[in-house]
Amino acid sequence: MQNLTADQKKKIGKALLLLAAVIIVFSCLSRTLFSGGETLSEYYEKNPPTLFAQNDVPKQTVSPNTETIPETSASGEEPLNPDRVIYQTDFYYEPLSEDRKNFITGISYPAEGAPEISYEDLSYLHVLHYDFSGEVTEGELICNNAISQDLVEIFYELYIAEYQIEKITLIDYYDGDDTASMEDNNTSCFNYRTVDGTDRLSKHALGLAIDINPFYNPYVRYTKEGGQIVSPAGSESYADRSLSFPYKIDMQDLCYRLFTEHGFIWGGNWNSSKDYQHFQKTPD
Repeated sequence: MQNLTADQKKKIGKALLLLAAVIIVFSCLSRTLFSGGETLSEYYEKNPPTLFAQNDVPKQTVSPNTETIPETSASGEEPLNPDRVIYQTDFYYEPLSEDRKNFITGISYPAEGAPEISYEDLSYLHVLHYDFSGEVTEGELICNNAISQDLVEIFYELYIAEYQIEKITLIDYYDGDDTASMEDNNTSCFNYRTVDGTDRLSKHALGLAIDINPFYNPYVRYTKEGGQIVSPAGSESYADRSLSFPYKIDMQDLCYRLFTEHGFIWGGNWNSSKDYQHFQKTPD
């Protein structure tokens, strides 16, 4: 500071005095702001600030889903049956309740009874499936007890693969009319009826057969004249299996593979007629 002028020395002296005053004032304030007369240094030693790098911002903690498997159907209206067998959530089967027996009696089940099949031989089956809009939808079937486990496993695999089935509804909603059900492309199982054009009981009458997307996989019966009768009406273009079209069941289709792996016979392999929608199984 020997080379500084008197004015410069005077200015530096004032600046140092001002700085000292600021330090003294700030020290006093810090002791009044924090409990126990702590200084800023003492406060931060006890309460260190949390510093985050740009990519280290804390993530929101999401609690794990602790929901248990629901004891009702997805609609929340179906009471738990103590004899229900749950394969996966919303994939289950159970004995027919009294309400369901009353619902099907006189429609898919004869009002006078049936010696070949009793209510106790049948199961109510609930599944989920993807419809033609790609939306998850509830489905319900009535089937023979002998194939209930097969069906719940098959439909679960179809669901996981997002295989599209337009609807799976009890045929009783169609007044037991198989033709109306097929025309509406409804997938169904139990219906106490005869084989079309005969007096023989169908495997559907025993709950041992199921029809999948029937409008796109029609029943074709050949005439003696070399012609063919296609059912349901309107699905004639889908009788030509050399064509490629959506929802077609053939031997490369997942539906075919799953059902045949479970021991079902496919109607598309029959000789005298072709029932491309139809899978049936004879219990051991």
